[in-house]
Amino acid sequence: MEKRLIVIVAMPDALTLDIIGPADVFTGANHFLPPEINREIEYEVLTVSATEDLEISTRSGIVIRSKSSIYQVSQKIDTLLIAGFPSHREWKRYPKLVEWIRLHAPEIRRVGSVCIGAFVLAEAGLLRNRRATTHWMNCQELHNSYEEINVNADPIFVKDGNIYTSAGASAGIDLALALVEEDQGPEVALTIARYLVLYLRRPGNQSQFSNLLSQQLSSKKPIRDLQLWIADHLREDLNVEGLSGRLAMSPRNFARVFRLETGFTPARYIEKLRVESGRRFLEETGLSLEEIAGKCGFGSADTMRRAFLRHLDTSPSYYRNLFGAT
Repeated sequence: MEKRLIVIVAMPDALTLDIIGPADVFTGANHFLPPEINREIEYEVLTVSATEDLEISTRSGIVIRSKSSIYQVSQKIDTLLIAGFPSHREWKRYPKLVEWIRLHAPEIRRVGSVCIGAFVLAEAGLLRNRRATTHWMNCQELHNSYEEINVNADPIFVKDGNIYTSAGASAGIDLALALVEEDQGPEVALTIARYLVLYLRRPGNQSQFSNLLSQQLSSKKPIRDLQLWIADHLREDLNVEGLSGRLAMSPRNFARVFRLETGFTPARYIEKLRVESGRRFLEETGLSLEEIAGKCGFGSADTMRRAFLRHLDTSPSYYRNLFGAT
């Protein structure tokens, strides 16, 4: 049986789930498979400290006692995961760790991060000219700090070559399940997901936003009120001219202010809301694709399909197969 070393770097003050979630997935692959599944890979899971201190105090106060620091690992590493990051988010406070990653990453088959651990990979230069994600609250900061990274705030995890980044907290479990699936196939990954009593094994292209509107509301009342109005009128023709008229603004000035306040152009914001609305219909109803497209303001099922591919990298039909009500 082939043995592979999984090293999870525990950062001080990180979320406990960032560390133990992926660890439980890989150890689960060793211990909880039924006899009829032929296991060809055994994972050795090693949780190591990012500093010389072997006791890692997490944000919840739980203390993890590691056997070694990352700097003491001498075995060949198959997969390296940077699990979270301290809440103070001072990315450049760990130059020794960054330098170690920069030096050893070329020797490691897969390198990944959970939540804002992506900033460590960014500091090490591993995300340069690559697609990446992190916790939705920090995506804009990642983009502003490292403009050479193609930051995508939507997916729960992103694979670009042998580099993997995931969104916040529970998304680290989804990433670990995807890595197990790469190694041992979907049956093993689904078995682990069932053992961990996960609702389902989410693909990376599922949006990490549970509700785009609540997370992007403007602090300016006129724009905020318009956002709420848009959400209630997705079936209508929501062009810039009509929207700007509601605020007594010129279309050009409205578009500028709206993007400044929300981070999106009006057209992209509306399309994202329509996709969000379409997702809920697909998850919760048995309406046809044409009916859903009409209710969300897409006009046709084909237009909705193209929007889903742009934002979620999957079609409405496939999305319903994965997440639809049964």
